[in-house]
Amino acid sequence: MRSLHYFFLLLLCSFSFSVLAQEEEPLYLKNPSFEGTPAEGSLNGIMLPGWYDCGFPGETIPDVHPKQNSAFGVTTKPFHGNTYIGMVVRDNETWERISQRLSRPLKAGQCYEFSISLARSLNYQSTSKASGQEVNFATPAKLRIWGGNSICDRGELLDESDLVINSRWLINEFRFKPRGNFHYIIFEAFYKTPSPFPYNGNILMDNASPIVPVPCEEEIPVVEVAEVPTPVPESNNEAPPSTPPPPVATEPNQPDRILEELDRSKISKGTTIQIDQLFFKSDSFAITPPSYPVLDEIYHFLQANPDVRVEIGGHTNNIPTHEYCDNLSTKRAKAVADYLIGKGISRSRIQYRGYGKRKPLVSNSTRAGRKKNQRVEIKILSFDG
Repeated sequence: MRSLHYFFLLLLCSFSFSVLAQEEEPLYLKNPSFEGTPAEGSLNGIMLPGWYDCGFPGETIPDVHPKQNSAFGVTTKPFHGNTYIGMVVRDNETWERISQRLSRPLKAGQCYEFSISLARSLNYQSTSKASGQEVNFATPAKLRIWGGNSICDRGELLDESDLVINSRWLINEFRFKPRGNFHYIIFEAFYKTPSPFPYNGNILMDNASPIVPVPCEEEIPVVEVAEVPTPVPESNNEAPPSTPPPPVATEPNQPDRILEELDRSKISKGTTIQIDQLFFKSDSFAITPPSYPVLDEIYHFLQANPDVRVEIGGHTNNIPTHEYCDNLSTKRAKAVADYLIGKGISRSRIQYRGYGKRKPLVSNSTRAGRKKNQRVEIKILSFDG
């Protein structure tokens, strides 16, 4: 009997662990890269595998690009795979949206992260139903993400992008916390809001990520500080105190160091330190002014230790292509090296190298992980002693 009890207890524990593990697994979309046969959307066209058209009656389904000799004139190359999807908004107050059933539902109160590559085609020629004329559907639109409980049910707006003005692919990241449980996800092209009238525009979508459950950020409680009442001096007949001596001048407090590990007593050959508080413009190697304090800290260290030689190493997350990651990480590492050389450090003491996405610190499955992996480091190559 006791062995039977242990058996059921073990079975219950195994089931519990299985449920917990399942809840933490990403939700994988079917055909997230929108792979299919390039085609201009039609009234009776076939949707991409895994996706369902939720457009307006009497309107064509979304287009699959790139199509050779396309009538629309869209020539953007895919970000990933062979094809991508284009969705439009129209001046007759209709717009395109697509949907699919999730492998398991989004849970109310659970936080999720998701990313997708978005772009806009500067040339998207089609006929306007409002005017009957051929026009360019090139006005910027945005992506809205809905949760629902049937194929085209827009039950709750989960998140939306900014207006997609870029003509090159950019990865857009989203974080949302549904208020309800939803079995379907809906992607919808939509107008700038508020907008005085509908217009013709487009968004291109490619390379959707899994929907990853993540911990919700805890709100920091506001601590109330009680006022301390000012004491009322007691009246007495004693003589007033003599004038106190002038205060002794003290040196101002030195600012806290950013890189505590960058200390001669703490380093050795091969020591690698992540450069905190180093900022670049998005998808660029241009250093922003808030980065100057930490770069100046490195400069002063190298200036005070002329025997130290270092390597500046750039790293990215795993989403873009190897070619893009290698190029960006190299240029960011070079930008840091150039800053230090421009301040007076000898070029012979500084090397730079871009490692791309080859050396992640943590998993790239969450936005926090991807942010942590996108970094610049300083490595000690040699020094005397």
